[in-house]
Amino acid sequence: MTSSRDQSTPYPSAARIADSPCFPQYSASLKCLEEFRSDKSKCQEYFDIYKECKKKEREARLERNKKRSLFS
Repeated sequence: MTSSRDQSTPYPSAARIADSPCFPQYSASLKCLEEFRSDKSKCQEYFDIYKECKKKEREARLERNKKRSLFS
């Protein structure tokens, strides 16, 4: 039997942006877009910071997975 949580989320193991350590940078970039009415050129610094955070998050995840790998 499946729980209501399983039914509401098609991919329960999928990461949510709100659970990401980069969520503050993500929120800041969206806030900038709202403030400047979607003028992306004024928010490039926020995008770059978020992109760098996501890069570090991905590298950390790959390193964790590498340590868990049966083939390493």
